[in-house]
Amino acid sequence: MTDTAVRPAGTTEAPLVLTTDAPRTLGFFDQFTLWGNFGISLFGPVTGALVAAYTGSLWQGLLAVVVGCGIGALVLGGAAVFGSQTGAPAMASLRGLFGRRGSIVPTVLNIAQNVGWATMEIIVISQAAVAVTSERWRWLFVVLAGIIATAMAVRPLGSVKILRKFMVWLVLLASVYLFVQVLSKPVHALSQDSVFGFWPAVDLAAAGVVSFAPLAADYTRHSRTNKAAFAGSSLGYGLAAIAYYALGVVAVATLQTNSEDVITALVTLPAGAIALLVLLVDEVDEAYANVYSTTMAAHNLIGHIDRRWISVAIGVLATGIALFINLGNYTQFLYLIGSVFIPLFAVAIADFFVVSKMKWDVSGTAKFRWQPTAAWLIGFVAYQLVNPGTVSGWSPFWTKIQQAVFNDQPVPGWLGATYTSIIVSMVAAVLLGRIGRRPTA
Repeated sequence: MTDTAVRPAGTTEAPLVLTTDAPRTLGFFDQFTLWGNFGISLFGPVTGALVAAYTGSLWQGLLAVVVGCGIGALVLGGAAVFGSQTGAPAMASLRGLFGRRGSIVPTVLNIAQNVGWATMEIIVISQAAVAVTSERWRWLFVVLAGIIATAMAVRPLGSVKILRKFMVWLVLLASVYLFVQVLSKPVHALSQDSVFGFWPAVDLAAAGVVSFAPLAADYTRHSRTNKAAFAGSSLGYGLAAIAYYALGVVAVATLQTNSEDVITALVTLPAGAIALLVLLVDEVDEAYANVYSTTMAAHNLIGHIDRRWISVAIGVLATGIALFINLGNYTQFLYLIGSVFIPLFAVAIADFFVVSKMKWDVSGTAKFRWQPTAAWLIGFVAYQLVNPGTVSGWSPFWTKIQQAVFNDQPVPGWLGATYTSIIVSMVAAVLLGRIGRRPTA
């Protein structure tokens, strides 16, 4: 790893090349507002509407949101400490878990998911803007969202300050207004057509939060303390996600909408368009986070290249893709990504805090470690056995294995893929870690 930061003199911006010499400028409130802004997303009501559909119940939907987001927030907070302790970006910090070469696998997966998420964020921004204006201007909103997100990624720490000083207060006012409007409507019975159960709904809520765990250290490497990193990220994102997922659940019950039409339903509320416009502007920070974290992930592979050029390239790519595709069903995408990164970061947290005692080698000479790699695979298999999903070409294989394991009986309703995978992964990481550290004859 490069040990010398390349930064313009007299500034406190992020280093331009891969380095652990990162400026420590972010306190608790900086990170709480940053992650709160990340957690406030137009995807929140959409995911909440899906949770409501999965449970078929207002109260079960709200409980699933709290449980799922709570689990995800703990994983996110644990991953955040990797950055504050090592000073390395997220994927580079995983060198301590898998070694320099081993970290390439999660890095490539993270680049793929971040480009996808950046594209989807730009798409949802343009669709929300179209709901307020006209379909013919969709291309313009796509381009504007891409430009702003890319510009923020070029100056990440400066963008954090802007979010802290201005956007957080506007977003808070818009959020309160939407909640007041939605809660003022009478509650209706939820449709029972797409009910999958409580724990699949928890998995969905948790996957949305855990999807940010691979990004956490990219920002918390600038944290002044580990406590500020953990509390700022877990509380900021967790509370915001709970609120906005809950908004979607309640909207389904009061506005009689669904995941595809929930944003349109919110726009049609009195002055709802104004509130959604505020959230629309704030949504750009989600795209910025994915563009910047794609850049940081790429730095684990090509750490000598100026991150600003990488950010521009990623921003152009995501914007270009967003111009030519529409937002489809992303539920199973969330599940599949969750099945990869939930056990990965469960293993990482167990290894970092229990096995390695917060001492990871994140240098360019870090050696491959088979123990956490095996634990990751075990946790991934556990997730798939409980919840194979419905991804074409992938899920049928795991469904057959699931049927063999459970003797063609249905999976117990209390068995959730998220917490099952986390527990299995952590136990495997600790046990294998101890085996690997036994002295040899």
